[in-house]
Amino acid sequence: MTNPPPPSLGYSVTVTPSNSDSSTPQPEKNSAPPATMLPGAPRFPPPKLQQDQIPSPFFQNPNLLSPANGVRSPLPHLSTPPGPPVFKSPVRPAAVPFRTSPATPQPIAFSSGSTLPTSSPPHFLNASVELQHQVPLATEDSILVNESSCALFSAHKVLKQKKLTNVPSLGFGALFSPRREIFAGPQILQRDPHRCHNCGAYANLYCKILLGSGQWQCVICQRLNGSEGEYVAPSKEDLRNFPELSSPIVDYVRTGNKRPGFIPVSDSRMSAPVVLVIDDCLDEPHLQHLQSSLHAFVDSLPPTARIGIILYGRTVSVYDFSEESMASADVLPGDKSPIQESLKALIYGTGVYLSPMHASKEVAHKIFSSLRPYKSNIAEALRDRCLGTAVEVALAIIRGPSAEMSRGVVKRNGGNSRIIVCAGGPNTYGPGSVPHSFSHPNYPHLEKTALKWMENLGREAHRNNAVVDILCAGTCPVRIPVLQPLAKASGGVLVLHDDFGEAFGVNLQRASSRASGSHGLLEIRCSDDILITQVVGPGEEAHLDTHETFKNDNALCIQMLSVEETQSFAISMETKGDIKSDCVFFQFTVQYTNVYQADISRVVTVRLPTVDSVSAYLESFQDEVAAILIAKRTLLRAKNHSDAMDMRGTIDERIKDIALKFGSLVPKSKLHRFPKELSALPELLFHLRRGPLLGSIVGHEDERSVLRNLFLNASFDLSLRMVAPRCLMHREGGTFEELPAYDLAMQSDTAVVLDHGTDVFIWLGAELAADEGRSAAALAACRTLAEEITELRFPAPRILAFKEGSSQARYFVSRLIPAHKDPPYEQEARFPQLRSLTAEQRTKLKSSFIHFDDPSFCEWMRSLKVVPPEPS
Repeated sequence: MTNPPPPSLGYSVTVTPSNSDSSTPQPEKNSAPPATMLPGAPRFPPPKLQQDQIPSPFFQNPNLLSPANGVRSPLPHLSTPPGPPVFKSPVRPAAVPFRTSPATPQPIAFSSGSTLPTSSPPHFLNASVELQHQVPLATEDSILVNESSCALFSAHKVLKQKKLTNVPSLGFGALFSPRREIFAGPQILQRDPHRCHNCGAYANLYCKILLGSGQWQCVICQRLNGSEGEYVAPSKEDLRNFPELSSPIVDYVRTGNKRPGFIPVSDSRMSAPVVLVIDDCLDEPHLQHLQSSLHAFVDSLPPTARIGIILYGRTVSVYDFSEESMASADVLPGDKSPIQESLKALIYGTGVYLSPMHASKEVAHKIFSSLRPYKSNIAEALRDRCLGTAVEVALAIIRGPSAEMSRGVVKRNGGNSRIIVCAGGPNTYGPGSVPHSFSHPNYPHLEKTALKWMENLGREAHRNNAVVDILCAGTCPVRIPVLQPLAKASGGVLVLHDDFGEAFGVNLQRASSRASGSHGLLEIRCSDDILITQVVGPGEEAHLDTHETFKNDNALCIQMLSVEETQSFAISMETKGDIKSDCVFFQFTVQYTNVYQADISRVVTVRLPTVDSVSAYLESFQDEVAAILIAKRTLLRAKNHSDAMDMRGTIDERIKDIALKFGSLVPKSKLHRFPKELSALPELLFHLRRGPLLGSIVGHEDERSVLRNLFLNASFDLSLRMVAPRCLMHREGGTFEELPAYDLAMQSDTAVVLDHGTDVFIWLGAELAADEGRSAAALAACRTLAEEITELRFPAPRILAFKEGSSQARYFVSRLIPAHKDPPYEQEARFPQLRSLTAEQRTKLKSSFIHFDDPSFCEWMRSLKVVPPEPS
């Protein structure tokens, strides 16, 4: 197997396995004017957690995530893409080993297994005799694929024929979201799981059980395993009392000896500190917006939250909270990394740099109020900013020791600490910096050096359980390629904003409050028939010494850079040969430490039936999931504008190939019919082709890079909205009607909301806008809807409103399919709402469109010699 190329900046990771089967200046002090434990579950039978029961403080029930996606191959290599917000990066092997925490399950505690007709443990007698009493716990159709599951497959059935299953234009795979909210919540167990001794898979509802001996057969490798008598039961129904044998999603929770003793619920979650690293080189308009956002941010924090404040320009100012009546700052030079003696003088001194909000809220407000705009008459891009040094100092403060203001003791953090950088310009001073001007004769080399330094700093942050989020705003270019590695390698995000106003403030709050687990490890196991060919997501290949290994464990293991609700892994799969069995199995396991310092192992097991019929296979296809998998594979290769243009061509070829392989030839024609079972897929890919991810809607390549990297790591729901916008038309009475995202929705007497993931647009028709009362009511209803549907989204989208005919309306129009170019019968077939319009309204709508060269969806399909599928 070829060695993987050294990975690049670390966020989203693509795993592509082989095809094999198997000095010491003291800081200067400047004064700044006010400027139960619940007992383990009984061994037999463990009770189910009822909906009305209060869950243990050590876990968040619906928000605990499920396993991430991985690749099944001995030594896969990773690839990671480019770009900022919550994103994806190019190929790279794991540099930061997964560190097993004391509470991580140990091999001795688990039972493991392998393939069936193999030898079973010595103390199990008469296994061959008892095979007649082997009971499958889940019947073939008893457990259906759940749309709210953590694992979403592109098809609910698997085709037995290798040749058609592995057609690359369509492909097969899954999206795994470890922290996706589960409707009924996972089953929770506070005990060790039973694991296969051979391959490491977990006992699950699809295992066959020998009732007399309690032995269970692993669904991955078919080996028999013991349960220490726990699964001995008089009937199959009794076994259903075990959560792991009755639910496809189970959370094993272990608190171990990390937090011994009883811990009150109110104090069970130890707030990880949040350190704000703030650009001190802003002009007055930007600074005013930033101050408003910072004041609102502090007011939003709970009393127990701990905060640190650092400013950076040519120097680094670290604010000291030891005096409640005022704030003072210790100042460090920014031209080089802080030396150990300076850091020791800072950290081991009397200053308090991380303080709970209940003791320092007023001081924080005074600090923000005391900020002053940049005084020198120097262009924004030419100002010295030592962002790298400031993050280094923030890391040193988080590492401590740092006295708690209240008792002078150091408390253990829950989850990852957060460093949130508020940046208004590039890093141009000190380590990790680049020259002010691109015309510098040595710029390419200096940029390359800065990239590597920033990546190493991000990895250092990750080793210290600190996530670096970079929130950029303003009109000054921040040099995205240089800052991106810092956020990615630490497990954080980089987000661009127009200014430091509303959207920036919301993201500041959401970045600090989102629950983040640490020490995440994702394992993926599949039946022998399945080969994982690629994984795209926020992780790196885990080294063999960072996780438990079993005798014949072929699981793909991925070290997660962070464990958050906004993530997903896109897993591409193939079959190794024609499948003989009636079903195949997939098991995803994500292990991490949550904010309550409990070790969580979420196990998600999926069984898919296999079929011979191509039609049955296609009918089981989930168009939206398939489209997102295709989009992530495509975007991974679109590292720049030129690549993006090439990828648009690959989408065209993909449509033609799917029609050729799975469609039919139109009689007496050279056109192919697209398979009717996949009727929604072409339109989704058309949105991808012309939208901001691959098209020319977004003006600057930095913006496209940020969006692509956000998309590559984003959850399924956000990914879907980023590809295909959701169009909602306002109706009288404050209700909304969902319509296709066609320009035919731009009717002059209506208001329309268009949710495109990172942007939400509100469009007011000219007739409606002329009626002041109606337009005000419609606008208020639309804005309320926009806020509601994006309430939990991170990054928070921009919400932009404009009237028909305004210059800004082009941002809205360009994201809609130009269906007005199609003949009337086709318009009505795909946009039935048109039938409710009068002839006069239809004429007025038709005359409102401006001609441009972009093809409609139907025109595009026909240009590919493919008949557009009938709308479903």
